[in-house]
Amino acid sequence: MNAVLPFLPRADEGEGFHAPTLGEFFPEVFLFEGTPFEINRIIMVRLIAAAALILLFWIGTSRMKIVPGRFQSVIELGIGFVRKNIGEDLLGRRDGERFLPVLTTIFFMVFALNVTGVIPFLNIAGSSLIGVPLVLAAVAYITFIYAGIKARGGKFFKDALFPPGVPKPLYILLTPIEFLSTFVLRPVSLTLRLLMNMVVGHLLLVLCFAATNFFFTSGAIDGVARLIGGGTLAFGFFFTLFELLVAVLQAYIFTLLTAVYIQLAVSEEH
Repeated sequence: MNAVLPFLPRADEGEGFHAPTLGEFFPEVFLFEGTPFEINRIIMVRLIAAAALILLFWIGTSRMKIVPGRFQSVIELGIGFVRKNIGEDLLGRRDGERFLPVLTTIFFMVFALNVTGVIPFLNIAGSSLIGVPLVLAAVAYITFIYAGIKARGGKFFKDALFPPGVPKPLYILLTPIEFLSTFVLRPVSLTLRLLMNMVVGHLLLVLCFAATNFFFTSGAIDGVARLIGGGTLAFGFFFTLFELLVAVLQAYIFTLLTAVYIQLAVSEEH
């Protein structure tokens, strides 16, 4: 078990069961300690995910053919999914194509950094610390504000904070609410939704497999312990499949909400 999940403590390393803690997300530095380029396990996972994405897209697009090969088909399928189901459905053909590079980058980055949480020997999502979700939320935030200014100029902020058709006295109450919901809560909700899903998912997986490790490696193994260990192992594999689904869903939801915010920014009426 420890060969596959190296972060799990063995039962003989201490008495009793060791439950997962938030310390899982702050691993020790193993390269360049004391410099701005410190690398721990999570940074390593992020670098691996980014390198895998770059390699996949480079192989898939370096020699484009009319009859696509394996990697080209994967790239075209992924881009086509984002273009059709997110970009064009929400933004229309023109704006869908215009913002496709940003939407595609967000989708694949979120997915790649999420899915590392269920890959053996990596076993933690690159998006399970706030830095990456915050950067991606900032990209979405800047993109929808840029889209609004580009499409409507200063009228974008005016309509966002002072919706037309509302009695003026209500602006005293409505404008602060609109400011918070549009310019504060959107990036915050994007960040926290992605972050908390990855944190909770990782803790559930560690809890299940740590319990399995404890019951199978503790000193006194009996039938009941083996039965419980088998149950926690089954739950662990079930949650692994569930986390794979969550990795895809979170990439889709994050990208979809980004497109929704862009659509609201470029539309004439909210």
